[in-house]
Amino acid sequence: MNNELDKKWFSAGGCAGMCVDLTLFPLDTIKTRLQSQQGFYKAGGFRGIYAGVPSAAIGSFPNAAVFFVTYESTKSLFTGYSATNLAPITHMLAASLGEIVACLIRVPTEVVKQRTQANPSLNTYRVLLNTLHEEGFRGLYRGYGSTVLREVGWLSCIHIKYWSSAVWWRRQGGRLDSWQAAVCGALAGGVAAFVTTPLDVAKTWIMLAKAGTSTASGNIPTVLYEVWRSRGIPGLFAGSIPRVTFISMGGFIFLGAYEKVRRTLL
Repeated sequence: MNNELDKKWFSAGGCAGMCVDLTLFPLDTIKTRLQSQQGFYKAGGFRGIYAGVPSAAIGSFPNAAVFFVTYESTKSLFTGYSATNLAPITHMLAASLGEIVACLIRVPTEVVKQRTQANPSLNTYRVLLNTLHEEGFRGLYRGYGSTVLREVGWLSCIHIKYWSSAVWWRRQGGRLDSWQAAVCGALAGGVAAFVTTPLDVAKTWIMLAKAGTSTASGNIPTVLYEVWRSRGIPGLFAGSIPRVTFISMGGFIFLGAYEKVRRTLL
């Protein structure tokens, strides 16, 4: 793989990720507090809406960059299938592998970020120290399985599939303008965001649960049942509005910014 090309993908993906995470961070905080076990107002309501932003800022660039380097590198291995009916499958596989690798960076920053969002009286550094003291390094990866399942199961596959298989893409000989990539990303991301909200709720419960509890063990079916039993269907889709808004707008910004930066560098 061309090292210079890897650097360009890394830069393009990283810049796009930072644009999304920092611009739309208040929506993410609202979503986390709506999903938290303690309830929206006890988790902070509209106070400290930027609680946890240092964690997001630190992890945003490398997370997005690693995803796109992995995605583009994997996709390049299947260049012979790009013009066939197998193209959507190769894009799904590349995106899924990209998410699995990116989650190695995303999950620790997500754990710290969400715990700070749900406890705005604590700062990011204090939450990190508390997590390491109580649970050790493994505590930073609590919820890794649920995060990967959420991302790989629907979000990345639908997101990239719709983007790469868009009508514009086919009509324009495999090339999308930045704004067209952004629109495709917004539409695909919004649909995927709503469908995967229950998995996102389970992830939030697992990450925020007190160490040693059954919820903290990370058994996804058990957590989903617990949410349904205590809060019903509305509980499974808690935070769906800010989540859909975040990912739709994020898809527009992310894929548009990625295409723009990538083409500028190339």
